[in-house]
Amino acid sequence: MVIRRAEQKDMAGINRLLRQVLMVHHNGRPDLFQANAKKYTDEELSELLRDDSRPVFVGVDEADNVMGYAFCIFQQHMNDNILTDIKTLYIDDLCVDETIRGQHIGSSLYEYVLEFARKSGCYNVTLNVWSCNESAKKFYEACGLVPQKIGMEKIL
Repeated sequence: MVIRRAEQKDMAGINRLLRQVLMVHHNGRPDLFQANAKKYTDEELSELLRDDSRPVFVGVDEADNVMGYAFCIFQQHMNDNILTDIKTLYIDDLCVDETIRGQHIGSSLYEYVLEFARKSGCYNVTLNVWSCNESAKKFYEACGLVPQKIGMEKIL
C-alpha cells in the first residue's frame, strides 16, 4: 500500500468509502443521519482535494485503487481569550473499505497522519467518534487515543 495526498482521480474511490461511513452512522443514528445522502457534492470534494488547510490522504493498492482515506483539517485558535494557540490536526474522517478491514490499513493511515502532523508543527491530533460506532472507538483506543472531551445530548 502507498499512502499519498488524494487527487482528483481518487474521487470515485473516496465517494464509495464516504457512502460506507454514512451507512455506519445512519445505522447507528438514523434520527440524525440520512440514508442515501452524500457528505460532499463532487464539486465540494474536488475543492477539498485542492485545499492545503484540509489535506486528504488515501491509501492505495498496486493498481492505485483507494483502500482507505483520512480527511484532515488544520485548526488553531490565535488570540483566543481562553485557548492557547497550539496547532492541531483534526481528523475529520478516517475510513478503510469494509471489505478489507483488519489488514492494518487504518493504523497505517493513522500513523501517516501523525507523522504529517509532526512535520507540520502540530501539537496534537484530535478526532471525534460517534458513541454508536463501537468498532471505531476500539480502533482509536488501540491507536493510543484518549478522550479529550465528551459530547452529550438529551433527545426531547
